[in-house]
Parts: sequence; structure tokens; C-alpha cells
Amino acid sequence: MNATYYAQRAGAGLIISEGTWVSTDAIGFMNVPGIYTDAQTAGWTKVTEAVHSAGGRIVSQLGHAGAASHPDHHGGRLPAGPSAINPHEMSFTPDGPKDSLTPRALSAAEIATTIGTYRQAAANALRAEFDGLEIHAQVSHLVAQFLNPRLNQRTDAYGGSGEKRAQFLLDIVDAVSSVWGSNRIGIKLSPYWNHGPAFTADAETMDEYDQLLKRLNASNLAYLHLLGPEPDTGAGTLTAFTRYRAHYRGAVIANLGFTQASGNELLERQLADAVSFGAPFIANPDLVDRFTHGHPLAAGNRDTYFAGDAEGYTDYPAVTGSY
Repeated sequence: MNATYYAQRAGAGLIISEGTWVSTDAIGFMNVPGIYTDAQTAGWTKVTEAVHSAGGRIVSQLGHAGAASHPDHHGGRLPAGPSAINPHEMSFTPDGPKDSLTPRALSAAEIATTIGTYRQAAANALRAEFDGLEIHAQVSHLVAQFLNPRLNQRTDAYGGSGEKRAQFLLDIVDAVSSVWGSNRIGIKLSPYWNHGPAFTADAETMDEYDQLLKRLNASNLAYLHLLGPEPDTGAGTLTAFTRYRAHYRGAVIANLGFTQASGNELLERQLADAVSFGAPFIANPDLVDRFTHGHPLAAGNRDTYFAGDAEGYTDYPAVTGSY
């Protein structure tokens, strides 16, 4: 079903996979795939073959939940984060949603091991014949925790200043670049993310992201995948992407709540090089054709989103007929 789902959406031009765990320690939600075993790598090879046969391209998004996980995913052990500070997030466990707890602080040796799991996941993605990688550094997951001054209160090489808080991400970039050329690597960031007490797009946070975007200019990345502000926060999307453009000179993919019209406006203003769509692609596997020919979009049934079987996953038809 995974291969079918992605192949149905190969018209996207570039597919970015669902967030995929780089190790067992990375797990933070149930029924999410990984790319750290041979069996998982073989499964993803079926997906990439199907997408390529349908004329598409696909990159693997590598993720780690960090402190946003729960002991239920780790045999009762506490998950680990940059510091022993509860991010106050929700983890979806086999027994239902549960609040995160105060995590363990990663040791320096564990940080090195974690970076190594990204390197191995990158190698597995290359074996699975993905077209590139995206480092999941957004919302409330591990990389974003390291970037966050409220959650990262380390005093070593990975904390104490905005520059040091960004070092974990930069070391991951270096690790996966040893497997792939940097021009096949993207990073997804969410500077405007507001969620709970820990993630607040205040002046300090935004200034640190400004500096991070400037530093990433030297990384020769394929792209930065940047989330704009939530539509109901009062922060303007055009203002946000104008700010991004002021600091980052490379290719930008814009994300979060775009319509065809608002996405085209962003492109026309040259504030992004591409626009990504998530939720609309669930019920509209032929989204690009619908945009091109002016067909109305189908409404998805949220009750069946990723519920584990074909209903609401691979059974949405194209406008010209079913698959």
C-alpha cells in the first residue's frame, strides 16, 4: 500500500516522504516507518521503484522525536533530549495519546551515536534508491529541540549560544553529506512554530533562525523547506518569506496552508522556488492535474487519515477515474 500510495502521487514532481525514524531511539509515534533496518530499506526500495516507474522523484525525510517521545516506545526507558526539560508535547502510543515526560539529557557520546544513526539512515536511503534526503528539523522534534533555548540548556559544544545550539544540525548535515552530495540534501525548518510553552516564535528565536539561515548558505544544499506561520497567528506569510529571502540565497520550498492561488502569488513575488502541499494530496492524488485543469479538489475524510488500511489512503480516485 505504501508503494501504491506514493506512486499515485508521482505527479507532484518531487515527493518528500513521511518523517522516517533513523533508529529505534528516534521513535516517538506508533505506526511510523523507519529506515534503520535491512527490511525497512527493502520496503522503501519498492516505494522508490514505484515512484520512478510513474515518472516521479522522491526524497527520504529523516526524523527523530527526541524528548517528544514517551517511555512506552522505548521499553519503559525515558526518551532523551538536549537537556532534562519536558517539552510538554503529546506522543501517540499503542495505548493512545500520552503526555511527554522529563527526558534524559543526551551525553556527548550519545550525541555522537545519534549523528551516526543519521549517517547510516542516509546510506540506507541511498541503497533504497531515493533521489535525495531531507533532514526533519521542524516543529517539536529532536533537531528543533536542540535549536530551542528553552529546551537546550547545555553548556558544552551543543549549547549556551544560538551558534552552539545549531551545531547538532550542522553536524548531521556533515554526516549525511559524507554519504550524499550536499546538493541532494534539504532541511525542513519551522521558525514560526508556536506550540505549548517551549516553542514560541519570539524575537530571540527568530533572530537565531535568521543567523542559522545565513550559516546554511555555505552548505550548498539542494533546498531549505521552510514553514510559514500558522494562518490564524496574525503573522503574515508574505512577511515571513520575505524575511527568509533576506537571509538565505539558495532554493526555498514554502510550506503550510497554501492554496493554488496563494502558492502562485509567493512564486510570482520570487519569495520561494517551489511550494509544497501536504493535506490536499491525501484526497487528491492527482493534485497537480486538478490545479492545471481547474478541477475542484476532493475533500478528505479525516477520520480515515493513515488509519492503517486502504480506506482513506489508496482509494481516493483521480478526477478522470479510479486507479
